[in-house]
Amino acid sequence: MTYALFLGCTIPARGLDYELSARKVTSLLGVDIRDREFSCCGFPLEAVDEEKALLLASRNLAVAEAAGNDILVLCSACAETLTKTMLTLEDQKTLSSVNESLHEEFGLKYEGKLKVRHLARFLHEEIGPEKLKSLVTRPLTGLKVAVHYGCHYMRPSRVYKGFDDPLRPRSLDELVELTGAQSLSYENKMACCGGEVLSIDEKIAVEMASQKLKPLSTAAVDALVVICPFCSIMYSRYQRTVLSDGSEIPVIYYSQLLGLAMGLEPDELGFGMNVMDVSELLSKVVQK
Repeated sequence: MTYALFLGCTIPARGLDYELSARKVTSLLGVDIRDREFSCCGFPLEAVDEEKALLLASRNLAVAEAAGNDILVLCSACAETLTKTMLTLEDQKTLSSVNESLHEEFGLKYEGKLKVRHLARFLHEEIGPEKLKSLVTRPLTGLKVAVHYGCHYMRPSRVYKGFDDPLRPRSLDELVELTGAQSLSYENKMACCGGEVLSIDEKIAVEMASQKLKPLSTAAVDALVVICPFCSIMYSRYQRTVLSDGSEIPVIYYSQLLGLAMGLEPDELGFGMNVMDVSELLSKVVQK
């Protein structure tokens, strides 16, 4: 399997632990990861200028297509934007207009001959839970974690065409459970992290994050597992603001959890870069 890795804007600056763990895990799975000259996915621009946002996303698709690669995405918003763009470009009139701009500006053309997959969806659909489970060498038995799906991983449903249930999803829970860890049901499991309104009203964004963090602080979870860099930012960097009692919830990426279960060491998975203290979590895992 050969995929072009799409990092987006946030991960290279604030999510290196995600990138490092994703590269390590996919390498163990035999996935050939290629780096291409991608730009911003276009998501931050969409509310201001839809035409320019569409062109940005289309250029990224065309770059991967020209190289003969499908795209593997780590950020949920980036995955949604690129997938939605592919759907938009199924309209021939829109495709023709976009290709005219792509050729004029970049010498590129998009033909719709690739696929885009979020890392979690790739692991669930392309690799499969059974195959992943067979590669677990360090079962995380006894570990209790809470998963955070976020808003863009399987929504809007018309874009993802039936992948998981947007109201009652199970794919991330299943990915956690194959490691041997227990995925807990908890209050406000499907709540938004608040990241989308952070630039508009920080107070509201932090309050949205608190709706999940406060119940989890009394739920005896070993970690909160996320699959999007901005969700990680909201639940880790604002956690001490929300939880004034001094309690801490480790916020880790699924690729880090899976890497531990596959026998990789914490340093290989970027645990030294996590914002919240992960020492107690790791003490329950590495000693086994």
